[in-house]
Amino acid sequence: MGNKQFFIGIMALLLSYATIVGQEMDFENYNPKSTLVVPVHEVKKAKFPFIDVHSHQRGMSAEALTALIKDMDALNEGIMVNLSGGSGEGLNSMLKNIKATYPNRFAVFANVDFDGVGTEGWGQKAASQLEIDIRNGAKGLKIFKSLGLRYRDADGKRLAIDDPRLAPIWAKCEEMGVPVLIHAADPKSFWDPMDSDNERWLELKTHPRRKRSATDPAPWEQIIQEQHNVFKRHPKTKFINAHMGWYANDLKKLGQLLDAMPNMYVGIAAVIAELGRQPKTAHEFFIKYQDRILFGKDSWQPEEFPTYFRVLETGDEYFPYYKKYHAFWAMYGLDLPDDVLKKVYYKNALHLIPGLDSGLFPKD
Repeated sequence: MGNKQFFIGIMALLLSYATIVGQEMDFENYNPKSTLVVPVHEVKKAKFPFIDVHSHQRGMSAEALTALIKDMDALNEGIMVNLSGGSGEGLNSMLKNIKATYPNRFAVFANVDFDGVGTEGWGQKAASQLEIDIRNGAKGLKIFKSLGLRYRDADGKRLAIDDPRLAPIWAKCEEMGVPVLIHAADPKSFWDPMDSDNERWLELKTHPRRKRSATDPAPWEQIIQEQHNVFKRHPKTKFINAHMGWYANDLKKLGQLLDAMPNMYVGIAAVIAELGRQPKTAHEFFIKYQDRILFGKDSWQPEEFPTYFRVLETGDEYFPYYKKYHAFWAMYGLDLPDDVLKKVYYKNALHLIPGLDSGLFPKD
């Protein structure tokens, strides 16, 4: 066999192998590149300086803060709100590092230790510690999803979000004039059957611990209602509902909730994929509720922020999201007007969170 014939034979074998592999490829690995040719307006840096009201950082040493500032400046991030402040000495240490380095670029929310709920005097002790943390510099309170999902009281029972023994916490936030950013439950799809109709199937397959049920630990609707009960019982406390309260896929319902609870605001962290697949509906929602929506990202991955900017700022069509297991669909831009962008990026946060440096942002 000549060299030419040998080469042709090898190529035929490789093509045959590639065909077999392609036919056997599973859904997890199927991620085709679009052949659609449309205008592209990538946005590496936000049009206006923004406040990220939903970030998580541990420690925040002077060295870590310096590294964060470099990435923040590249994105046009004016202020980062760290929701993982803890309490007591750990929080104080973080606040001291910030004060000594970049006092106007970072804000920290305190957290409550829910261990011991039901023991004598717990509510007053927790509220007193929260007051100390706020007086020491915390700008708000962050409630993690463990409340409602994992926390238990002194008797071993699931600690409901609307448990009346927690009332002193919400009341203290009203008294101190600080907001509560609260994450309740997870996407409704985590409670639905894991079958061919579940659009979060891939996420549940790759992250099986996220699967929930009506008994693990309670129905989704119940947990969400517990959260809303707290909002209604404490109408003078300002609540920022993380992840748009898991109603970003049903903006009509979310609008009804905002109308019913004027003390509720929403953050867009981790739900940009929901907004990006309904550009017309989401655009109208942002126009109508422009005073109630705050920018947030959640996980600190600087390379992922441009997708948020592109969805909010441009009118681009059919561009990819950065995590297939979160969203296998494409994104579309909302093309929001500048006055709405400014509110979402920084004005609403300046209004809700006390003591932030407004001098970092445009005056208009």
